[in-house]
Amino acid sequence: MLSIFSCSKNPENDIQYIEGYWEIKEVTMSDGSKKAYKFNETVDYININDDLKGFRKKLKPGINNTYFTSGDAEAIQLKIENNKINIYYSTPYANWKETVLEATENQLRIINDSENIYLYERYSSIELDLE
Repeated sequence: MLSIFSCSKNPENDIQYIEGYWEIKEVTMSDGSKKAYKFNETVDYININDDLKGFRKKLKPGINNTYFTSGDAEAIQLKIENNKINIYYSTPYANWKETVLEATENQLRIINDSENIYLYERYSSIELDLE
């Protein structure tokens, strides 16, 4: 019975879900207070290549799968450490780490060094029939 509970989920299986377009829905602050986001002007796009390096950038969604960006991006590297996925960010101005708490097809939960938990949902673009 103890061996069943001591088995943990393999974080490598969650890597496939991290890439894509994500919209922030809620932040739980380290003191337990929550901030909900009902509308977002931007979404996060995360791109990861085979060596677990890539980038994250902010995009403004348009219609029919179009996006606008400033071109700025944060370099990222994923590492599995202590049976968790850590995301290391790098810009010319700062370096920091976040830890993936949960990654599924439709939801992403990340905690930062300040112990704030970010809840994201997979973003679906606005599709309009313009004909």
